[in-house]
Amino acid sequence: MATTDITDFYVFQAPGGRDRSVLVLNINPDASALESSFDPAARYELKIDTDGDFEADVAFHVVFASSSDRRSTATVYRSTGVVARGTGQIGEVVISNAPVSVGGEVQIVAVDGYRFYSGLRSDPFFLDGDGLRNGLQFTGHDTFAERNVFGLVLEVPNSALGSAAGSAAPIRLWARTMAPVHGNVAQVDTAGRPGIATAFNRTDADRAAFNETPPTDQVARHGARFVAALRSMGYPEVEASELALSLLPDVLEYDPSGPGGYPNGRRLTDDVVDLMITMVTRGRLTGDGVGSHSDLLDEFPYLGAPHAVRA
Repeated sequence: MATTDITDFYVFQAPGGRDRSVLVLNINPDASALESSFDPAARYELKIDTDGDFEADVAFHVVFASSSDRRSTATVYRSTGVVARGTGQIGEVVISNAPVSVGGEVQIVAVDGYRFYSGLRSDPFFLDGDGLRNGLQFTGHDTFAERNVFGLVLEVPNSALGSAAGSAAPIRLWARTMAPVHGNVAQVDTAGRPGIATAFNRTDADRAAFNETPPTDQVARHGARFVAALRSMGYPEVEASELALSLLPDVLEYDPSGPGGYPNGRRLTDDVVDLMITMVTRGRLTGDGVGSHSDLLDEFPYLGAPHAVRA
């Protein structure tokens, strides 16, 4: 479903200092055309592992509700410990009944050091998608230049991430969406490192299987397939095995005190596509000729204003 389809996940230092971080989860790959928003029956979750076992130690869960006047609101929960591994309305409420922004409006809720926004925004992702599908014959045309997404933007004190700045190891983050499947709430999509799902899940069955797998099980369930994909790209067996283990589990490492930019988190302007192209071609190609978007904001919620809705 479009309302639970994760397009991208970003984590970066808030401008102006290193004591705050921004988490961005974008949903719906063609929001203008599909004209759907967040699903009250779904759960939008940001998971954080602080001790390296790929189990959540801290989590933020966003739950939406529709009001009688058809305006939606969002409530954000923060949980810790074993509770963070669950789903739904668990933990303490850090943002309550935040209005979902409609059209180009920007309604921001700020409470006790947290800031939150949700609504239709310009898609920050950039890629020559046509060139990718045409045998890597890139022309520099940005397929995503006029697309929109539904964005969730949460700015938090670094202390809320469960790891103090300057700690010995980075934290690991990933996003997931949960929705009813055959009467039970199940994981339907997940995202950590950029481009992993696209590069290594070649079929619908592969994508569905990967999206339902938590980080703790990804190496066992999908590691061999990742190695096979890397071998098909020309990597020797040993190198392919080592690289697959560096890509799985699919989580985003982040040290709030370190230099910003992928692979330390991911900024809205990081050209992760060029890095992926370099990897899959083993350096034969190094980019698609497309750069970051110029409509990004310097201040919260950072995502640009939405483009005009296409018919």
